[in-house]
Amino acid sequence: MRFLDQAPPFLFFTGKGGVGKTSLACASAVRFADEGKRVLLVSTDPASNVGQVFGMAIGDRIKAVDAVPRLHALEIDPQAAAQRYRDRIVGPVRGLLPEAVVKGIEEQLSGACTTEIAAFDEFTALLTDGALLEEYDVVIFDTAPTGHTIRLLQLPGAWSSFLEEGKGDASCLGPLAGLEKQRTQYKAAVDALADASHTRLVLVARAQVSALREVARTHEELAAIGLTQQHLVINAVLPESEAASDPLAAAIVAREQAALASMPEVLAALPTDCIALKPVNLVGLPALRMMFSDASPIADATPATLPDAPDLASLVDEMARDEHGLIMVMGKGGVGKTTLAAAIAVELARRNFPVHLTTSDPAAHLADTLDGSLEHLTVSRIDPHAETERYRRHVLDTKGKDLDAQGRALLEEDLRSPCTEEIAVFQAFSRIIREAGRKFVVMDTAPTGHTLLLLDATGAYHREIARQFCDKGMHFTTPMMQLQDEKQTKVMIAALAETTPVLEAAGLQDDLRRAGIEPWAWIINSSLAFARPASPLLQQRAANELAQIDAVATRHAHRWAVVPLQAQEPVGIERLSRLAAHRPPSTPA
Repeated sequence: MRFLDQAPPFLFFTGKGGVGKTSLACASAVRFADEGKRVLLVSTDPASNVGQVFGMAIGDRIKAVDAVPRLHALEIDPQAAAQRYRDRIVGPVRGLLPEAVVKGIEEQLSGACTTEIAAFDEFTALLTDGALLEEYDVVIFDTAPTGHTIRLLQLPGAWSSFLEEGKGDASCLGPLAGLEKQRTQYKAAVDALADASHTRLVLVARAQVSALREVARTHEELAAIGLTQQHLVINAVLPESEAASDPLAAAIVAREQAALASMPEVLAALPTDCIALKPVNLVGLPALRMMFSDASPIADATPATLPDAPDLASLVDEMARDEHGLIMVMGKGGVGKTTLAAAIAVELARRNFPVHLTTSDPAAHLADTLDGSLEHLTVSRIDPHAETERYRRHVLDTKGKDLDAQGRALLEEDLRSPCTEEIAVFQAFSRIIREAGRKFVVMDTAPTGHTLLLLDATGAYHREIARQFCDKGMHFTTPMMQLQDEKQTKVMIAALAETTPVLEAAGLQDDLRRAGIEPWAWIINSSLAFARPASPLLQQRAANELAQIDAVATRHAHRWAVVPLQAQEPVGIERLSRLAAHRPPSTPA
């Protein structure tokens, strides 16, 4: 494995949900420890399942993994970090400032940006702790900081007083204002991340066109801010030997090999490893130690006994009864949100309902997925760059028109904050969802973190409007009120029948509920079990899905449906229609 050869002291594993970065990080930690190295494994993932992988509770204190000598682990809890951060900022002024001012500060610190930055605050303390490398030979991070966060930390310090004077149009910068004293620590952390002798970034992807496109974007984003020491790992590649007697396996192999052959050029230049798909879930030490082995034992293949499961068409039947409304498909990257949103929109349009299919995902390719047109269906994309530029121009023309040169320069710097994009996208989002009162609006959302930022903006807007109008006895409606009304909005959570995606989807559901939004249904996408494979390896993996499907059906979802893995890529109107067609109850999907 090239990504483990001559490893520097710090290794970071980053990638979309469900690509296997936690498994890779844990397996790498075990391998280094087995070689005699002292290892610390740190998870910064809010849906961390490192403890589950090792069969123990870990938490936010460094703890020895008893079954693996020389290995210790730590899970940074972003929510706890955010609360500590808020207490540190708000505590000293509580009782000294007017209550309305304190509430305004708390409101500014309630969003997803605060959580991300506060977690990074704790992460940098580890990265710049010289004593840590005296105690450990290798420190492995499961989930690296995003380019978004690092760009924020590179913004100049002058904006702090600028914002306090009320000149700026604060986006992410409010949460950062309380971290000014630690800027020296942040600079040291960013420098360490960019030092090839100190740090290696491991980009984890699957052999899928969309996953490779997304990881190429991550590569370029991180390289642009100086983080160039990167390795690529293509995880869970189906061995060609499985294709011999199974048409489904043969189709998957062909699809994966085509994706690898057309890999973006920026990735082709990186040191790359391919890891074969394993027949078992990578939980427990035997499975982790098997991860880097070419030979994986496969149990006797017996087709899984499938539970009764609703299909996507049954959910569309319920949606159609309302004759209009907003349908939002949410979930982590890589679970097939774009495909599911397109399939729902196509089926509703086929039933002669007017449908507007749109996306807030900058990486989405709705036109490519549809590959055609259909009567009653219109398609659009909220272009983050265009919306951001429109918003920037508006702010500069209003708040910036009377500023001096220095003030205008600082305002422009503020508006380069990544969360400016979220505010701009929120405004476009608000315009589109008003259409849902007279037609179906189906929205393919951005990956979860970005969607939650969008909901933060929606919630903040709602609270501000409520403060302004409630005392005056005036009637008002906000986008958040529409999102919270199940008669107007149906939120669909998409997931795969695997441990990490289901955990992450459950975490998203908790976040939505805290915002007063109750998910309407879950969709388990690309199920191997319901595709009924003949390949022994795929049959074993299909059997492993049943526990996760049961968890969704019995613990997480009020409504749910299963979409089988397709032999052909679900691209084009006809193939999308098949996803939302009623599935015969007793015949293979």
